[in-house]
Amino acid sequence: MNLPPHLTTPAGIRGRPGIYLGARERWPYHLAFELVEHAVHEVLRGRASRAEVVLLPAGDVRVDYDGVHEQGLAGQLTDFQLALAAADRPGGGRGVGLHLVNVLSGRLVVEERRDGVAVRHAYARGELLAPPAAVGPAADTGTTITFRPDAEICPPAPFQYAVLADRLRELAFLNRALDVTLTDLHPAAPRTERFHHPGGLAELVVRSGGDPAGVLSSTEEGTGRHPGDSVEFALSWTGGGGVRCFVDDRRTSGGTHLQGFHDGLAAALGRPGPPPGLTAAVAVKLNAPEYGGSYHQLLVNGAVRGWTAAAVRRAVEPWLAGHPAPAPA
Repeated sequence: MNLPPHLTTPAGIRGRPGIYLGARERWPYHLAFELVEHAVHEVLRGRASRAEVVLLPAGDVRVDYDGVHEQGLAGQLTDFQLALAAADRPGGGRGVGLHLVNVLSGRLVVEERRDGVAVRHAYARGELLAPPAAVGPAADTGTTITFRPDAEICPPAPFQYAVLADRLRELAFLNRALDVTLTDLHPAAPRTERFHHPGGLAELVVRSGGDPAGVLSSTEEGTGRHPGDSVEFALSWTGGGGVRCFVDDRRTSGGTHLQGFHDGLAAALGRPGPPPGLTAAVAVKLNAPEYGGSYHQLLVNGAVRGWTAAAVRRAVEPWLAGHPAPAPA
């Protein structure tokens, strides 16, 4: 993310948050998702085994995971470049960093528990209110981050359970090992939901209308230009759910990965155009993704189209013998 230095200061971030967060009505969720994905990727890196997201009655969001960062989180919360580097995701994805979340929060409190001691630090609009200090004994190891978006910046609206649930479910489909819980503590409708989908994109396709008895799922790793590049897809000839596409755990509107999926499918079927009723999902993880359009919605890496097409064709051609595609309408 190459930006003029004045836009990376707290004043610059608060003056033009849309550069980082996209459409204004989504700003609170973008900040919440950044915290959620921080916890999720601590799990995926092996530094934690579980994560939990909690909606608190006062309107705050609390994120817990049973791990701690080796250097603590104070640096990421107060330094733009350090936070941005730490926001690199496994597989090449990138978030906006904890510093930006901190700067745009009305209040953010962190508790880090390790070696029997709980350390807490608190911030408001990126400014330190209480430096890291021991607040008592700790019976476990873990990190808790509680935040509230700044009402001066973000639209004042309560977080909707369904929006957060959809994102956590999506992350669980995209990361088979992930196990995360969402809890709503609002007294009018308290509830808890677990998101764990070891079937990956195949489960997403079934949820979108695909036939559970007729889903093809395939993953290829090391197929791209960089170690760790991978492509995963799943499809069913039924359901009519269309094709969802993702890059590094983020939904995209299209791009070379989607083009490659259609190329590979057309080559395997020997005809252009997707079969009627197709329900599918394709996800790539890249160490060096390149985007066009607004807000990273369009993948433009040219090589991705070719190796995605090849992966799809290799998987679909032998599968057709037992699962013939319906004829074009």
